[in-house]
Amino acid sequence: MSNISQILLMESLDISPFFSHFAALFGSLTYCLIIICNMTVLLTIALDRQLHKPMYVLLINLPINDMIGATALFPHLIHSIVSQTTSISNLACYLQALLVHLYCGGSLMILTVMAFDRYLAICRPLRYHTLMTTSNLRWIIAGMWLTDVVLVGSLFLMLTQFRLCNWRLADLYCNNPSLVKLVCENTTANNVYGLLITVLMQGTSMLTVLFTYGHILLTCILNRQADARSKALRTCGTHLVVFVVFELTTLFSVLSHRLSVSPFLRRSVGVSILVFPPILNPLIYGINTKEIRSKVVKAFSRKTKKFKNKTCA
Repeated sequence: MSNISQILLMESLDISPFFSHFAALFGSLTYCLIIICNMTVLLTIALDRQLHKPMYVLLINLPINDMIGATALFPHLIHSIVSQTTSISNLACYLQALLVHLYCGGSLMILTVMAFDRYLAICRPLRYHTLMTTSNLRWIIAGMWLTDVVLVGSLFLMLTQFRLCNWRLADLYCNNPSLVKLVCENTTANNVYGLLITVLMQGTSMLTVLFTYGHILLTCILNRQADARSKALRTCGTHLVVFVVFELTTLFSVLSHRLSVSPFLRRSVGVSILVFPPILNPLIYGINTKEIRSKVVKAFSRKTKKFKNKTCA
């Protein structure tokens, strides 16, 4: 097993000392925006009993997962910019890589389960409440997270058995492909297992989402109510675009380590996976949803009114 006290070096952003504080400030504001937006969606659903429906109970997992992904990247990235160093301890690197992969796997599973929930609600409305009971919902959520932890955790458990003979990572953050490149032993088993769970998770997610949204689209086309049809198409269309973009960028990020791809392009796509979805998801899946938006606006108006009353008193 590799020495946990070993220090590794990641790729540098090449930011001059003059601009480093501006970059750190921008990174801090972006991280704060991600936390605020996702916490808003999370607390709105958690504190309002009217939103304790299957769709929103599943949705609450998305901001939790997005905050895991953002926290895996931003704190260390901001520290690296301020301190002008790219070093990271072996233990911290493994932890960061574990969180990054849990976030990616969690995103695929959560979006897949949410798509299946919409399929049942739109295409099988008479069976929806029979299937999506509180008990079944708990099992679905537990199974979703447990599968993610077991698949990703076992990958890194295999990786910790190897000895690292290099110290320079090929990315701006730690991940399994970059760490495998530092191993000086035969990593065939690790590579095969990594590709296997990538194909399993992404293939299953893609097939499920295509199946569910295909049936939703067909149901919407056959629906004679124009308002219901346009609402379903608008909502599901946005969700499908977000899922496909995330799926393709994640797949590219994984395969780019095995193909001849520009390092700059690989790093840019890799970082974008941890930056844009945590910002856009609470807006698209949360604030863009009428029920959640109305609750947020109402809570904000109530807080503003209280603040004005205190100021005037």
